[in-house]
Amino acid sequence: MTAITAVPHQLHDDEIKLLAELRAARRKRPRPHELVPGFGARVSDSVAAMVGSWPFIISQSVLLILWMALNVTAYMRQWDPYPFILLNLVLSFQAAYAAPIIMMSQNRQAAVDRNEAKQDYDINIKAELEIELLHQKIDLLRETEFQELTRVIQNLSDKLAAREASPAST
Repeated sequence: MTAITAVPHQLHDDEIKLLAELRAARRKRPRPHELVPGFGARVSDSVAAMVGSWPFIISQSVLLILWMALNVTAYMRQWDPYPFILLNLVLSFQAAYAAPIIMMSQNRQAAVDRNEAKQDYDINIKAELEIELLHQKIDLLRETEFQELTRVIQNLSDKLAAREASPAST
């Protein structure tokens, strides 16, 4: 923090505090490999991944077509005649369990996304403050360099004036 306070054109106190908090939070933030989802989260993610895949859609479509074909042709005793009430019950049962599990996965992913967005925001704020500090340090270097150049020019002017005055007296 001494480098920050040494800059004459300082950041505001609240910006300095925010920068210190962001630096401290970065050190405390768990690494991605340390974040292990629980059993329920892993199950909901795998179910959502499976239900939202083409192999699942294709296999379910094949099973539905096979179910209806066997019941319409009566190849094996008609266990679910034409309005396919049992099939509707099975699909309703599947939807009743799949929907909440998919919602759990989406909610967990939304929480992960919110956390990542907050981290991105914190990083952007920190970067902005760091850039502002760098601008201030560059301004300080320019002012110091300008003062030094002014001093050198003044010394050279004094020496030149002294040199011009000295041959006239000889």
